[in-house]
Amino acid sequence: MVEDWEVLERRLVFRHRRWVSLYEEDVRLPDGTVVEGYLTAEAPSGTMVVGLTDEEEVVVLRGYRHGPRAVTYSLPGGGLDDGEDPLVGARRELLEETGFAGGEWTLLGEFTHSANRGMGTAHLYLARGVRRVARPESGDLEATEVELRPLDALLAEVFAGNVHVFKEAGALALAAVALRAGG
Repeated sequence: MVEDWEVLERRLVFRHRRWVSLYEEDVRLPDGTVVEGYLTAEAPSGTMVVGLTDEEEVVVLRGYRHGPRAVTYSLPGGGLDDGEDPLVGARRELLEETGFAGGEWTLLGEFTHSANRGMGTAHLYLARGVRRVARPESGDLEATEVELRPLDALLAEVFAGNVHVFKEAGALALAAVALRAGG
């Protein structure tokens, strides 16, 4: 039987404002082995939206992302404010980053960013029938362009290596499965 690990002690190693906290944990494994200094991290949970127009095009962003150090496709989304409902945050991010809103919303899933380290929860949504209602006003550091692309074309970009972030690739794949299953 698989069992949880017991946290014996937790020490803060580093904190950068609200964006990331790094901890060392001493943990006891189910077999009694004690592992000292196991690193875990906390970051704010966030959202990501696969927004689909009535013409069945995905609202996608294209711009430079410093993590992969590349110009890449990304999906609208971002960190949740303290106490913010994930669906409310997802709707806010879609509007701020793309100027699109509305539609029928479905939760695709909630996932921990890293199985070994934690790093918050990603709340992934499919929004069908979104439409442009405003100009984007994200205030982010990145200069991005809002594009409308067919889902199959974006999936081809994933396999061509032009979607550099796993969360985006996973959200697009989940949306494709949900749509093909009639969800």
